[in-house]
Amino acid sequence: MSLTPSELARIDWDKGGGLVPAIVQDARNGAVLMLGYMNREALQTTLETRHVNFYSRSRQRLWRKGETSGNELELRTIRLDCDGDTLLLGAIPSGPVCHTGTATCFGNASISDPAPAEARLAFIGELERIIAQRIAAPAEGSYTARLYQGGIKRMAQKVGEEALEVALAACTEGDAALLGECGDLIYHLLVLLRARGLSLEQVAELLRERHLAASGTR
Repeated sequence: MSLTPSELARIDWDKGGGLVPAIVQDARNGAVLMLGYMNREALQTTLETRHVNFYSRSRQRLWRKGETSGNELELRTIRLDCDGDTLLLGAIPSGPVCHTGTATCFGNASISDPAPAEARLAFIGELERIIAQRIAAPAEGSYTARLYQGGIKRMAQKVGEEALEVALAACTEGDAALLGECGDLIYHLLVLLRARGLSLEQVAELLRERHLAASGTR
């Protein structure tokens, strides 16, 4: 989702002296990552490159998020609020967003802490990042790296085996066993998708598109 010509024309640059606040959310789970400011050039550069750029008020210049750390924000969506003076960006971070090393500029809750359903589901995105790291930089003893190096057929075989285990557990075992087998299946599916250059986000988008088409809301 991008801005239409009419939305671009509606942005109130004058209210903030040529700047508008830009709130950045994780496009996968809605987590608020940071707040920055954009001028016209920062917005145009962001739309053209699909990488988030801001205007630094302290340095008085344009800066691309991650230009020194490498932790960039890949733009997925951008929306304008009702008053035309604030932007909401959906982006995929390539690493910790905050300069302090935390996942967001608002802290970094431990995944072991009690968390709402949204946060627990968000771990799927974190797991995808971990899998990508294991594949990119194989460590000795890494099952993920070994599985990936076995090739597509081996990964597909494991997905088939885990799917059968899920079906058997559903018919013959308790809830704990079923949940365990589902976890194994999802993990192996994530590795297979990564090997094909795909993600669970794309699967979710496909399901959303199917729902919209079936409900006639498109």
